[in-house]
Amino acid sequence: MPLQTPASRRAALNTLLAAATSSLLPAVAWAQSGTVKFILPNATGSGVDAITRSAQPALAKALGQAVVVENQPGAGGVVGLQTLARSAPDGQTLSVVSNNVVIFPSVLKSLPFDMPGDFTPIAVVGSTPMVLVVNPAKVSATNSKEFIALLKSKPDTFNFASGGNGTILHLAGEMFLDEAGVTAKHIPYKGVGPMVTDLIGGQVDFGVAALPSVQAHIKSGALRAIGNCGAQRTQAAPEIPTFVEQGLPGYVMEAWFAVLGPKGMNAASVKKVHDALVVAFSDPTVRETMAKQGNAINISSSEQAQVAFRRELAKYAALVKKAGVVPQ
Repeated sequence: MPLQTPASRRAALNTLLAAATSSLLPAVAWAQSGTVKFILPNATGSGVDAITRSAQPALAKALGQAVVVENQPGAGGVVGLQTLARSAPDGQTLSVVSNNVVIFPSVLKSLPFDMPGDFTPIAVVGSTPMVLVVNPAKVSATNSKEFIALLKSKPDTFNFASGGNGTILHLAGEMFLDEAGVTAKHIPYKGVGPMVTDLIGGQVDFGVAALPSVQAHIKSGALRAIGNCGAQRTQAAPEIPTFVEQGLPGYVMEAWFAVLGPKGMNAASVKKVHDALVVAFSDPTVRETMAKQGNAINISSSEQAQVAFRRELAKYAALVKKAGVVPQ
C-alpha cells in the first residue's frame, strides 16, 4: 500500500469535503427557503380548517417548502388576523380566511387593523356551502316550515350558536331570524369546533355552519340539516333543500374563502403564492376532496381579490344594518 504524502492527503481531504458539501446542498437550500406558515384565525374543526389541511400537502409541493398550519382562534378571528398583520411581508406567513374578515368592520366597534388596508389579498379561492342544523333531540322540526312554526310558538325559548360575534355564522343566523320573522338567543363560541361540540351535546339548539364542518355529523344523525343557505343545492349533499325552495326567497347566505398575506408583499412574492394556489387546488386529490366537502374552487387574480374585498365590505355592511345587528 503506497504511503500518502502531505499533498496527497490534502487532495483526498478536499475530495471528501467536496462530496460532503455536495450532498448537503439540497438540505442547505431547503433550510434557506424556510417554512411557510398558514395562520388560521379559526379553531380546528371549522370549514376553513378542513379546506386548508386538505390542501396542505399539495401546497407544500407547489411552494417547494414545508407548510405548517397554525390555528389562532379568538375574538371571532381577530386574534389570528392581528398576528398576520404584524408578520413580515416576505411570503412566509399567510392566512386562509373566510368572509368573516369583511364583516368585522360592520359588527365590531374597534379593530386592531384595517381591512383590507393592512393586508395583501392574494386570491379568493372559492366558496363553501352553509347549512342550518339543529340538535334532533332538542328540535323536532325536520324542515324550514316546521322549524319556523316551532320558533314562533315559543319566542326566545330556543338559542342558536355561532363561531363568535360578528362571524359569517353569526350573521347567517341573524339573517335567518330576520327573514323568518322569529326570535332566538345568540350564543357565541370561540370557534366552530366548540360550537359543533355543544350543538351535538344539546347545550345549544341550532346554528349555521359550513357544510364541511358538520357533514359527518349530519350523516351520523347527530345533527339534522333543516336547509341549505345557498341559492342552489350542493352536489356534496343534494338531499338538503335550500331555504329558497322552502319558502324564504330572500334568505341566501354564501361563504367564501381567500388567501391573505401581510401588507407590503412585493409582486414576486404574491405571484409565487398565487401560482402555488393554482397548482395545489388543481391537484386531483385536492379537487376530489373539495368536491366531497361541497367547495367550489374558482381562484381569482390578486387584482380581482382586491376589488372583491372592498365590494364585499359594502355588501355585508348593508346586510348587518338590515338584520339589526348592533356593533359590539
